[in-house]
Amino acid sequence: MVQLLVFLPLFGFLFAFLFGRKVGHTAAMVVTTGFLFVSATLAWIIFIAWGFGDAPTERIVLMEWMISGDLEIDWALRVDTLTAVMLVVVCTVSALVHLYSFGYMSHDPGKAKFFAYLSLFTFAMLMLVTADNLLQMFFGWEGVGLASYLLIGFWNDRPSANAAAIKAFVVNRVGDFGFLLGIFTLFAVSGVVQLDAVFAAGPAMSETTFTFLGMTFNAVELACFLLFIGAMGKSAQFGLHTWLPDAMEGPTPVSALIHAATMVTAGVFMVARMSPLYEFAPTALAFVTFIGATTAIFAATVGCAQNDIKRVIAYSTCSQLGYMFAALGVGAYGIAIFHLFTHAFFKALLFLGAGSVIHAMHDEQDMRNMGGLAKKIPYTYAAMMIGTLALTGFPLTAGYFSKDLIVESAFVGQNFWAPYAYIMLVLAALLTSFYSWRLVFMTFHGPTRAAADVYKHAHESGPVMLIPLLVLSLGALLAGYVFVHAFESDPTGHFWNGALFAGADNHVIHDMHEVGTLVALSPTFAMVIGFLIALVTYLLKPELPKRFIEKAPRFHQFFLNKWYVDELYDFLFVRPARFLGRLFWKNDTQVIDGFGPDGIAARVKDLAGFAQRFQSGYLYHYAFVMLTGIAVFITLMIAFDRGIL
Repeated sequence: MVQLLVFLPLFGFLFAFLFGRKVGHTAAMVVTTGFLFVSATLAWIIFIAWGFGDAPTERIVLMEWMISGDLEIDWALRVDTLTAVMLVVVCTVSALVHLYSFGYMSHDPGKAKFFAYLSLFTFAMLMLVTADNLLQMFFGWEGVGLASYLLIGFWNDRPSANAAAIKAFVVNRVGDFGFLLGIFTLFAVSGVVQLDAVFAAGPAMSETTFTFLGMTFNAVELACFLLFIGAMGKSAQFGLHTWLPDAMEGPTPVSALIHAATMVTAGVFMVARMSPLYEFAPTALAFVTFIGATTAIFAATVGCAQNDIKRVIAYSTCSQLGYMFAALGVGAYGIAIFHLFTHAFFKALLFLGAGSVIHAMHDEQDMRNMGGLAKKIPYTYAAMMIGTLALTGFPLTAGYFSKDLIVESAFVGQNFWAPYAYIMLVLAALLTSFYSWRLVFMTFHGPTRAAADVYKHAHESGPVMLIPLLVLSLGALLAGYVFVHAFESDPTGHFWNGALFAGADNHVIHDMHEVGTLVALSPTFAMVIGFLIALVTYLLKPELPKRFIEKAPRFHQFFLNKWYVDELYDFLFVRPARFLGRLFWKNDTQVIDGFGPDGIAARVKDLAGFAQRFQSGYLYHYAFVMLTGIAVFITLMIAFDRGIL
């Protein structure tokens, strides 16, 4: 059953990619989507069996993969509750995105190729979450990167899409290099890459030092730090986040798939999977906490100033990933995965809802050119309202349960950065509420700011696009309430059954249930304050934002330009790289080629041109050449005979 679930998307990719033109777009779309719905059904069955049944951790060997000396690696699937959760998230969202794309991509000439790429992306993600060893995980890790490059740059006739795809690929390679170094470190110290063997070696490695370039490091701390660098790139954490907003250049279904349930959550999954090692690396966990909290507040501030509807939601994703890493950093691994689970439903809902808005507005994405759409697209409006309520943490919605638990876990966290994380996460909750309701008010309420003909022809999406919104709305409303008690249980309990690990000193799950009422309600208070600010500034007194921008233009520009991180990277890395590239290019063309192949060829051409002048057809020219040649020959013979040469 697990094998079928994992490989059906691969079969769908091969069918659509190889035979899409022969069988037609519709057949390719139906086959790939059908396979994904079968995988999604199997994923829920596995989730129930492993999370709520008695199924133990299972290792399914598919084949012998590689043998090098003493290193023997099998291609195997690891199935436990953590895997089951990720299978549900990936397959469910991907299946709904496939269905949604029937309508959204209906007029695109490359539909078969698009659906093939979606299935390839899904297969790579499934290989990642079912990996039984680190090299196999890296295979899925890189496969996701490749597929995301193809999907982000799918509209390759747009220079902006090509630039965004290259940026995503390059930035992720930076993080992936750290991930590789982490794998190398673990193998150098323990001699194994299979997960159970690595986990078993964790206690010994925690007392082992690793020397490199004259510097000594604790082996587990170094490995966990390097692995997290990989997670920072894949999950767009502060410093390696710059690719995420630009990825909005891809089709909206791609945004939902990448930013909701798959690629960006790979880093969160990886850190949770490696929890048996991270429990022995408190310094690395403190760093994870700091980066997660910083990312949450950074992305929230930037989201408040964006005007592109998809970019607002993209920065929201970045911020929510920060929440997940903050929870991982304080040792609340199950809570982080719970937020990953709930976030997938309401974030996919928001992205697909935004796609429905863009579809209705004839590809318009600027919220300043919208307004008054609630009457035009009521079903999309209802879906976006549900997604917004869940994202902001409205009581009893999915986001309310998972986000509040993360804030509580940060409050009781024991590492140095836990208090900082608590403050930043509460502030981020306020800003999340503000920019989320700002999006709703600017898009659906107030007078329309759209062109008259665009607003007149705005219409609701078809059933094939609304059905996924309905399913995701149910998840955004009920996923938290239904599953909260399972996810917040102890890692050794019935639900997790050892899929996660908590050390003897990790009491976060127990302590978070004993926080005071004020702490527990702090994110809800922040949510209400953010809503009220957005209500006043964008609905009751819409002139206030303009006044604020006029009075504090630099403050606004700082957030609008994303803390100038892109500009800083351009100054530090891009421009020097281009300078060196031009320098070596000129050296290559002027020096190496000039004295090398191009120079030699040019001189041969010159000599041939000179010799060509004697091919005039006149007898006296040929006689002159012959006499000159004889004279030169006699001169050389005399010189050799007398020892001159």
